Amino acid sequence: MKFVKDSMEHKFDRKIFTAKVFFGDVFFLISRSPRIIGAFCNKKINKALIEKIMTVSTAVNGCVYCEWFHAKQAVSSGISEEEIKNMLSLQFQADASNFEIPALLYTQHYAETSRNPDAEMTQRLIDFYGKKTAYDIYLFIRIIYFGNLIGNTWDAVLSRFKGEPAPNSKLWFELIFFLLFFLFMFPTMFLMKRDAKKRSKL
Repeated sequence: MKFVKDSMEHKFDRKIFTAKVFFGDVFFLISRSPRIIGAFCNKKINKALIEKIMTVSTAVNGCVYCEWFHAKQAVSSGISEEEIKNMLSLQFQADASNFEIPALLYTQHYAETSRNPDAEMTQRLIDFYGKKTAYDIYLFIRIIYFGNLIGNTWDAVLSRFKGEPAPNSKLWFELIFFLLFFLFMFPTMFLMKRDAKKRSKL
């Protein structure tokens, strides 16, 4: 019984890409690249809000690589470590401004519903920010959601190497995914471990 319990506890349960979703997202982001560039120029959305959106989505989706990266980016954007911890615990409302809260609540809702937000929530976002800024916020959410699933899918590949494949994950797609991302992910893992060692010495 203990073996069964341990196996259930270690079951991979994070959201990951399927081939269809992955290639669909790649097409979506490439086809909207001019609009994404424009979103970064939207003066209503500063760097701090972008990083908060990234951090909240990461908190829901549980990507360890995104958490490491965006925590560092958030600090460089002037966000305190305490506020980052609160966002990673989804306790952001006390720290966020009235302008930021609707965007962060929508980010959380979007991630928690696996990209199937309620139409009412989407309309509230549009009503508050206006169509252009609301869509730019949506693009930032799509970018980080893509990043979250890259990190999680990479961990699913590693889990298969350990003999514990993620549910509903296909070996052929994992092999393609590994070949696409290993040159990026192995250095990321190295940098994460290096940072962890530095923090342990402090």
